[in-house]
Amino acid sequence: MTRPARIVIDGYNLAIPQGTGVATYARNLSHALHGLGHQVGVLYGKNIGPTKDTLAREVDFFDPPTAILPQWLSDTLRAIKLSHRPFGLKAWSVPVSGAVISQGMPYADEIWNVSDMFQMAQVQHQLTHQMLQVRLPGPAPDIMHWTYPFPIQLRGAKNIYTLHDLVPMRLPATTLDNKRRYLRIARAIAAKADHIVTVSEHSRRDIIELLGVAPDRVTNTYQAVDLPAALRNKPVDLVRNEIAGTFGLTFGEYFLFFGAIEPKKNIGRLIEAYLASGVKGPLVIVGKKAWKSEGELRLLFNDHIQYLQSEGPYTFTRHRVMQLEYAPFPLLVSLIRGARGVLFPSLYEGFGLPVLEAMLLGAPVMTSNTSSLPELVGDAALTVDPYNTAAMAQAIQALDSDAALRARLSAAAPLQADLFNPSRYQDRLQALYARLGA
Repeated sequence: MTRPARIVIDGYNLAIPQGTGVATYARNLSHALHGLGHQVGVLYGKNIGPTKDTLAREVDFFDPPTAILPQWLSDTLRAIKLSHRPFGLKAWSVPVSGAVISQGMPYADEIWNVSDMFQMAQVQHQLTHQMLQVRLPGPAPDIMHWTYPFPIQLRGAKNIYTLHDLVPMRLPATTLDNKRRYLRIARAIAAKADHIVTVSEHSRRDIIELLGVAPDRVTNTYQAVDLPAALRNKPVDLVRNEIAGTFGLTFGEYFLFFGAIEPKKNIGRLIEAYLASGVKGPLVIVGKKAWKSEGELRLLFNDHIQYLQSEGPYTFTRHRVMQLEYAPFPLLVSLIRGARGVLFPSLYEGFGLPVLEAMLLGAPVMTSNTSSLPELVGDAALTVDPYNTAAMAQAIQALDSDAALRARLSAAAPLQADLFNPSRYQDRLQALYARLGA
């Protein structure tokens, strides 16, 4: 690319109070684009309207919405609104003067909003099977990079879409998506996108094979893996004291899983395998209960298994299986660093960010031999069949009993994770945008 480009990304996941891995992807993308010297815009779809009062517009944007209407009524009102806007929706600019104190925002030279854009797009596509047309005032950007599969196009720009994975199609029972709607939208994007981006070679093959996209229209950029140096390099004695004082755990004497508790993460089989392994240290599960979590945690409520009960904000009884709904990020990093091993036997991952974060911190890792995970971890982790609880139990026993194995994995892991550092990610992004001629 011979000149800096004007690139806009969407703010759908960035606007969620407790963002997902896709929010991390979008945030990292914004900073990577800025690091490459491009002008970065973020297009949100918050359900707020514009006003001529610039301060009120800024305050409204940063104020979380409170009014919630029934879904049927919301969709009816959206359909009526769309009928009066046959040529699409127009964005309005959000001033960022600094009057409103905000933290955790992505990098942005420009911020735009289209009221209720993402939900409006879903309704329009459901009614007409057409992509919602959106436009910015003034010159269109070079590229609109949608970080999630939305049936939306920004007029005048090259529209590219990141499809992280096709889990609703590959493992439909593990998600709550309307599968027919998801497939219609995925096919529409496959047909109309100027380019499709994904985050692993495995996902790239899925997109080519299941959606029939030509290979030269799909690029794998992987993702960036990075953690603050202050947390990576925190003295071990301090880490040891943090996990002992906060969680009542002994450094190097527990196993750890972190991530959302939902069927794809395979927590039920992990608990079964851990109990069968007979290891003495506790299994610590850090993650919020998401969809269908009850089935994944059913073993925790059997009479012969001790389940962690809270005695205060950070005081917990010590039992064999601990489930913590939340740990502040600095403490989560300390938990990873102090773990005897990190266990992540997910059934399917488009990328697998938690695995590489653990490896970057030097944690010995056991993960799955399916989807994208083998290409990410190489030989620097134990890989097992995530459907085979006996194989998982054996791998847990090996990590527990073999100090030499733990030392080898701990030494190899950061080197493997470094293949996905921010600099390499920027190089892959630069090559992508250069191909698009922005």
